[in-house]
Amino acid sequence: MTVRKGLALFLGLSFLVSSIVLLSSIDLNTIDVLAKANVKMLGYVFLLLILSWCLDAYKLHSVVAAAGEHISYKFAFLLNWLRYFGCAITPMQSGGGPFQVYFLYKSGIPIGKGIAITLVGTLMTLLQIGIVVPMALLYVPELMKGKLLLKGALYYVAIFVMAMWVIVVLSLLRPNLIKKLSGAIILFLNRWGLVRKKRVLKFVRRAYREIDNYNRNFQLFFTSGLAKFLLAFLVSWLQMIALFSILPCIIWALGFNVSYIEAFFAQALLMFLLYFVPTPGASGVAEGGGTAIFAFLVPWNMAGVVAITWRLFTEYLSIAMGAVTAVLLLGWGGAEKVLSGYTSNDEEES
Repeated sequence: MTVRKGLALFLGLSFLVSSIVLLSSIDLNTIDVLAKANVKMLGYVFLLLILSWCLDAYKLHSVVAAAGEHISYKFAFLLNWLRYFGCAITPMQSGGGPFQVYFLYKSGIPIGKGIAITLVGTLMTLLQIGIVVPMALLYVPELMKGKLLLKGALYYVAIFVMAMWVIVVLSLLRPNLIKKLSGAIILFLNRWGLVRKKRVLKFVRRAYREIDNYNRNFQLFFTSGLAKFLLAFLVSWLQMIALFSILPCIIWALGFNVSYIEAFFAQALLMFLLYFVPTPGASGVAEGGGTAIFAFLVPWNMAGVVAITWRLFTEYLSIAMGAVTAVLLLGWGGAEKVLSGYTSNDEEES
């Protein structure tokens, strides 16, 4: 999928579902509530977003340090915005990693180590949400009551997450098995004409080298880099708290009373559901699913407004910053090449 097509799908689906949600939920009372909204409280929401960005950048900075490398704090900010943008334009939010790995590589960090750094950040978030979601289902079972579609999505995502963990564990305990799998994939691509025959051996050798590099560097997080790794994990929790504090503040700004814990759990459940959604950046599903889940916290005529406002602060603004960063640093053509696995160094080596 191209960058332009992915972005168009993201914007189109988000706008379409948001329109349907708003048209099916808002009424005259909604307008009255919005007119009386506490603008000062919405200012706190924006500050929480800034705090979340700062903590997320510090988390990445610490993970890179745990791997024995160094990047500037400003660069960590840009990488995270690029991750948001990459996730928004690709199915299952798979495009964020390539952007981070590419720019880490350009800053002198090997690809295998860059993959390990990026994967660790993702696994931290998945582990945290994986801990919180069962608590949410036990503490607030009403969140999923009668929502058969969302329950099905929950099981679907849980299977993908478990499969991801299995692959990660195998990559660490049985790297030779992963090498054989990667070799088989390269041969399959060659059979379909996607990899030229004369380059198969080169690709296999590079894949093996990067798997060894990834495995070796992943182990750094639990040896010499353990202190920085634990710091990053702590900061990751703080970042989640800052991000998940946005929803209750939005609801309080609208004049409704809501339990902070229930709002926190509702977001954890929704965020978990949005992982591995096949639409670019979980567009459409996020707006519709958010409305369905947040209706437990606020009246139905406000659920759509709350879901879209929440999405604005937790995703849209970060994606917009990522889009600006990608265009300034790469241009549209450069972004296309990153997503297709292109680097100028690859061509020089060939």
